Amino acid sequence: MPFPQPGNQAPDFQLPDQTGKTVSLSQFAGKNVVLYFYPKDDTPGCTVEACNFRDEHSALEKAGAVVLGVSPDGMKSHQKFATKYSLPFTLLSDTEHKVAEAYGAWGEKVNYGRTYMGIIRSTVLIDPKGKVKQVWPKVKVKDHVSEVLSVLTGGASAAEAPAAAKKGPAKKAAAKTTAEKTTAEKKASGSKVAKKASPGGR
Repeated sequence: MPFPQPGNQAPDFQLPDQTGKTVSLSQFAGKNVVLYFYPKDDTPGCTVEACNFRDEHSALEKAGAVVLGVSPDGMKSHQKFATKYSLPFTLLSDTEHKVAEAYGAWGEKVNYGRTYMGIIRSTVLIDPKGKVKQVWPKVKVKDHVSEVLSVLTGGASAAEAPAAAKKGPAKKAAAKTTAEKTTAEKKASGSKVAKKASPGGR
């Protein structure tokens, strides 16, 4: 299945967390949910991503968000991973990858020339009404959590950022032109006053 589109209702689900407790999306109604899919516990990229979410967890909570990590790993693997890196958020076991499929995060991958099916590293931000707010397909770990925080706190989304960057220089150029014009007008005005005040000007 393709990734869900912003504005669509997010597919509900029920999955066990690292303690064996069943967690459903509907129980987080009224909160933003950062649902991130990752391939495997305690692997290099997944560890960096998890630790980045850990380090910004307080800021994410302050923004009204709950973080849920999802992978095909079992409960014991999640327990070990969460304990080893002191992860303060929930990890969900999607062993049959049904939730990943529902969110478009299960697909064909190529690694060292080998093609296989697996988790596509991706994140879906779900708003308090249970609708998809933004999707990050094929996530690059570096700066990803900062991007999520930016959207949560009202900053430019990944799609809006280039447009905002283009507007910035244009605004600066316009301001510079206005300032130069004002300075020139002041000089011209000062020159006229000086001529009137000098004896030679009578």
